[in-house]
Amino acid sequence: MNPHHRRWARASLIALWLGTAGVSLLGWQGASRELLTGTLLPPAWHGAAIVAGSAADAVLGLALWCWDRPWVYRACLALLALMTLVASVLQPAMWLHPLGPLSKNLPIAALLLILQDLTPRHE
Repeated sequence: MNPHHRRWARASLIALWLGTAGVSLLGWQGASRELLTGTLLPPAWHGAAIVAGSAADAVLGLALWCWDRPWVYRACLALLALMTLVASVLQPAMWLHPLGPLSKNLPIAALLLILQDLTPRHE
């Protein structure tokens, strides 16, 4: 991969994770809660789930920004897999959504794997 392409790919993932963290909190009383409405998650836990997810996204976005290391990409893959699994259980219909909120995780995972493999090992 061209070094410039690699930088753009990494920057896009940083923007994705930090942007998602911010949007989740901005939608605290709106879209974020709506996603959890009608799921198995008790309403009393919705706020904690939103904050926890947003915090996890922010931590990984900042980690991607600060460190270009394979362990960061593996951590992102792990969180992506966990959040995809949780969303699949809570809202399986999201797989059929026309804008693909869950199916987009597949190319994101591929990009994380590519970047992990192209990153020098300094662990």
